[in-house]
Amino acid sequence: MGIFFTILTQPIFNALVAIYNTVPGDFGIAIIILTVIIKLILWPLTGKSLQSQKAMQAIQPKITELKEKFKDDKEGQAKATMALYKEEKVNPFSSCLPLIIQLPILLALFNVLRRSIEDPELMASLYSFVSQPEVVNNVFIGIFDLSVRSIPLALMAGAVQYVQAKMLETRRPPKDLAKKEGAKDEAMAATMAKSMTYTMPLITVVFGATLPGGVMLYWLSSNVVSVIQQYMIFHKKDSKE
Repeated sequence: MGIFFTILTQPIFNALVAIYNTVPGDFGIAIIILTVIIKLILWPLTGKSLQSQKAMQAIQPKITELKEKFKDDKEGQAKATMALYKEEKVNPFSSCLPLIIQLPILLALFNVLRRSIEDPELMASLYSFVSQPEVVNNVFIGIFDLSVRSIPLALMAGAVQYVQAKMLETRRPPKDLAKKEGAKDEAMAATMAKSMTYTMPLITVVFGATLPGGVMLYWLSSNVVSVIQQYMIFHKKDSKE
C-alpha cells in the first residue's frame, strides 16, 4: 500500500490540491477538472476498448453462423472464429487490457476523494512546491456539501451511468438467426447485459448514497465524459454504415 500511495495516490492528491489552489473557492470544480484531465489522459486506451466492443457487436451475427455451422465440431468452431477475428481485424481481448491499466488510477483517485482533503496524512504528503490551502470550500456551487453523503449527486450519477450502459448494451441476434442453436449464447449474453444496464445504476445510487459527495461528483463527471466519448466513437462508426 505504501508503494501504491507513493506512485499513484500521492501524485493525484497533489494534483487535486494544485488545481484547487489555481481555481480557489470551490473544491467541486477542482474535482471535475482533475477527473476530466485523467479521463483525457486515458482517452486513447478507453477509445480502443470501446472500438473493440463495438466491433465485437458488429460481427456477432457471423459468429452465430459459425457456431451453427460447427455446432458438432468445437475445434473447427474455434479455428473458424479465430480466422474471422483475423479477417475482421478484431481482438476479443483488446477491450480488457485498457480497463486493467485504468483500474489502479481510478482506485487511487477514489482513495483520495473518499477521505477529507484536510486529512493530516494526506496534507503531510504534499510536495514542497504545492502549498497547503488555508481554507477548503467543500460546498459545490453553493449547494452540495462534498464532505458528506449526497443523495442528489448519487441519483444523477446513477442516471448518467444508465445512459452510458444503455449505449453499450449488447444487441440481440437478428430475428432470422435468433432461433438457431448458435445464437443461444449471444441471446443470453444480451439478456445479461440488459439486466446489468438497470442493475449497475441502481447499485451506484444505493452505495453512492452512503459515500461522500466528492466521490459521487467524481463518478458523475467521469460518466459524463465516458458518455461523450462513446457517442463520438459510436456515431462516427454508424455514419459509415
